[in-house]
Amino acid sequence: MSNAEVAAKLKEAADSLLMPSESEYPFESVHWQIAQQKPLTPNQILEFTNHSLDVPVEVVDVDYFFRNIAVEQEWHDNQQKENVKKYKKLVETIKSNLSDVQVYRVGTINIDVYIVGKTQSGNLAGLSTKLVET
Repeated sequence: MSNAEVAAKLKEAADSLLMPSESEYPFESVHWQIAQQKPLTPNQILEFTNHSLDVPVEVVDVDYFFRNIAVEQEWHDNQQKENVKKYKKLVETIKSNLSDVQVYRVGTINIDVYIVGKTQSGNLAGLSTKLVET
């Protein structure tokens, strides 16, 4: 599967979903034609995304990142349960199309998020979004 096909699948799975935080942001697809043998380092993600090298980067697991929105709770109403299904599908799509997936949280307060893994061809692809945490 080509990088463009992977990007299209990820974008389709994320379509109409917003990342909840103090503000809500959509997911955008990202891909780099860079062959990478290992997961990205924090400095590499800063370079690829044109951030200053002194910006803090937190690396978390994809399941941990989606833990509050892709797990159904007994107190959820019907709409929340439907949203959980959509986020679960998004996580499944990420995991089935990318390997070595990591989530990079770049910055503080206004956080740029990059969910990045390797495609079958070895290039990097994923999704980006933003969080606001004060």
